[in-house]
Amino acid sequence: QVQLVESGGGLVQPGGSLRLSCAATGSSVSIWSMGWYRQAPGKQRESVARITTGGSTNYADSVKGRFTISRDNAKNTMYLQMNSLKPEDTAVYYCNAGPGSSFPRPYWGQGTQVTVSS
Repeated sequence: QVQLVESGGGLVQPGGSLRLSCAATGSSVSIWSMGWYRQAPGKQRESVARITTGGSTNYADSVKGRFTISRDNAKNTMYLQMNSLKPEDTAVYYCNAGPGSSFPRPYWGQGTQVTVSS
């Protein structure tokens, strides 16, 4: 059974930084592309960033230049470095991974809350 566990969320002031982690158990995620999604109150879940097995990345326009997705296959972990945070980045952030050729993939984490507020 694959489990994805996010951590690193919290409250941060505008302009601040956070680093989210997604640790996988039950299977090696090195063979899968992975991604981060977020869902703000009253809005649909949206893709934030994706990373392939080879390390190629893709970002939503709203986070380009501010967020960086990465992975450490040896640790079975994916990261999201978030800099220059804005109030509109406030959301629950979800890790997503699994087999398949399109996103979202079948496995989700439980989510971690990110709140950007002064």
